Amino acid sequence: MMSNLPIMIADNGRGFSINPNLLKQSQSPIFHIADYLSANGLCSKKLSDTKLSGQSLSNKDDNSFETGGALVAIEAALQALTPQENTNNLTKITDTKSSWLLVISCDSLIPVTGLWQKLRPYITQADGKSVICLTDDSHLYPLLGLYRLSIEPELKHYIDNGQRQVMKFIKPIVQPVPFAKVWQELTNFNTPKDFVRACLALNDS
Repeated sequence: MMSNLPIMIADNGRGFSINPNLLKQSQSPIFHIADYLSANGLCSKKLSDTKLSGQSLSNKDDNSFETGGALVAIEAALQALTPQENTNNLTKITDTKSSWLLVISCDSLIPVTGLWQKLRPYITQADGKSVICLTDDSHLYPLLGLYRLSIEPELKHYIDNGQRQVMKFIKPIVQPVPFAKVWQELTNFNTPKDFVRACLALNDS
């Protein structure tokens, strides 16, 4: 993997900070990207309509509506890498069908180069697929995967029509890749104890 590839941090507006020492040491540019905001404002409209109708939202649903979720962040990253009108792109990538975006969730200690090496061989095998991500015996991990840049218009259309469900979008176009056993404890943290366990597993791997 090239050492000077841009690293984009998408935090759904939560204000994740970047350690200044990391910025000095990194050979790659590191910066935040803002979520893609749908032009028709369906996300905000759905939230307002739900509140006005008296319906109650669970914490999980309310959070997904307010932040937009993972797909709006992925869409913003895709737009930053693909030719767009009236935007400043990070790179001049024109061959979007053979170029990919590597997505890694913040609750993961899986080494970036390791994940890339695991997923990369499937690029040539994923005939007709535009997403390549890890999977275990029962779940897909869409935030540990590769997204073909050419799906940007399709994802934009999906979001603009008020959709936010990641699985619904990727299932028809996904190539699953079996999880490496040594990575099982290195991702999907839900509690501080999970994080401590992952750190210990990382030291042992």
